[in-house]
Amino acid sequence: MTAPEITMATPEDRGRAIGSLVAAFANDPVLRYLFPDAATYPRYAAAFFGRLFDKRVGQGTVWTIGRGASVAMWDAPTAEDGPPDDTLAAQLPADALARVYAYDEAVHAALPTTPFWYLGVLGTHPDHAGRRWGHAVMGAGLRRAAADGVPAILETSNPANVEVYRRAGWEVALVVTVEPLTIWIMQQSTG
Repeated sequence: MTAPEITMATPEDRGRAIGSLVAAFANDPVLRYLFPDAATYPRYAAAFFGRLFDKRVGQGTVWTIGRGASVAMWDAPTAEDGPPDDTLAAQLPADALARVYAYDEAVHAALPTTPFWYLGVLGTHPDHAGRRWGHAVMGAGLRRAAADGVPAILETSNPANVEVYRRAGWEVALVVTVEPLTIWIMQQSTG
């Protein structure tokens, strides 16, 4: 089996990457909590993932396979959140925006205060599932974390993902509850 080509995402990959993530997270507990209405989920999730993509693509921390069929969005230790922008506020209703901000605040409060690489989003379009592309694009960020000598951190609220990540070398560092969600903060020592 030939290894897939991993590329750094460019703005031209935005549409395919967002479409892949919207499809990949259609039944994810967090995304369904944030955007519970099936009719509006595709539009709101696309706005959500679009903001995350736009924030990271210029930092060179989004890796893809198939120009967005599989996507890993990372934050480097030097990444700064900066003030919230109005992008989401213009695209989401107030109740969804409040859930996004509350979830984000709870996760960031649980993250380490020391430097780390943060795997914010990892997803593969369902049409390409089972090819281990997610592991491949995740590995690009893990190699950067190892080169920097800092751990990698991720969070998941999908109980099925906890074991998947464990098999990939991640360990549960902390469990946080944000009703109605349980959030597993996981770490992989790369140094």
